[in-house]
Amino acid sequence: MKGWTASDIPDQTGRTAVVTGANSGLGFVTARELARRGARVVLGCRGEQRGAEAAERIRAQAPGARVEVAPLDLADLSSVRAFAAEHKGDRLDLLINNAGVMALPHRRTADGFEMQFGVNHLGHFALTGLLLPKLLEAGPGARVVTVSSFMHMLGTVDPRDLNMERGYRRWVAYARSKSANLLFTHELAHRLRAADVRLVAAAAHPGYAATNLMSAAPKMEGHRAKERFMEIGNRYFAQSPEQGTLPVLYAATGPDVRQDDFFGPPLQGLLRGSPIRSARAKWTLSDTAGRGLWAVSERLTGVRYEALAS
Repeated sequence: MKGWTASDIPDQTGRTAVVTGANSGLGFVTARELARRGARVVLGCRGEQRGAEAAERIRAQAPGARVEVAPLDLADLSSVRAFAAEHKGDRLDLLINNAGVMALPHRRTADGFEMQFGVNHLGHFALTGLLLPKLLEAGPGARVVTVSSFMHMLGTVDPRDLNMERGYRRWVAYARSKSANLLFTHELAHRLRAADVRLVAAAAHPGYAATNLMSAAPKMEGHRAKERFMEIGNRYFAQSPEQGTLPVLYAATGPDVRQDDFFGPPLQGLLRGSPIRSARAKWTLSDTAGRGLWAVSERLTGVRYEALAS
């Protein structure tokens, strides 16, 4: 995959992709590049107006793109269920679990979960489970790609305190949610192998990419100095969203993607550059932790992966 770029994405004509959080940043670029290669892309967006504006930008930048917008709030499981119900009759080849929040002040989802764990992991766990039958019907080439972060290295999942009731630390909460993304991918890959199906579960991280994710929390709190600091980092040190999206696009369309692969830019390049198979924390490869997180995620969301039930 050395030197792999978006121009290497194979033809996606006849395929359908769902991209969460597709109105900006990595999600927008992912949706645009898949649409540019011929895929029909559903933009799952919390704000319908911003989603509609994103769809228009994609059509302007990729003439002929087939994109549509659907409301999806991953902080509300009723919205996740409504989205899945709306698209239950659609073909689905690619699910890109991209949307996320980072280092927010303490907040809770509509269902009472700590916001970062609820949005970054539980919302996507529920969405994937509800869309799984359509993914399994798609046949060879179907994939679930979940976007994690290299910052998962800062914290493993604590099954005794998933909602951080014992003291909230925003960056630890973020790291735990990103570790949960990788544990979810690990356990899903295990179950897909056991079921002997062709759907592939992989993960990716963008390295240090210039998106609005890092400035969202300072803006929410009115900390202009912190917001400015994040903006300077994005401008002078981060790689572009186009470059940061490459590991996601490779995981979704690359020719040699295996179950439980994790792609990102090179560590020696300071998390910049073309995608490679990435290092990951050993706890994200724990079968015991994966099964435990899966069980509690089913209980908290009420979503069971019946098609993979043993």
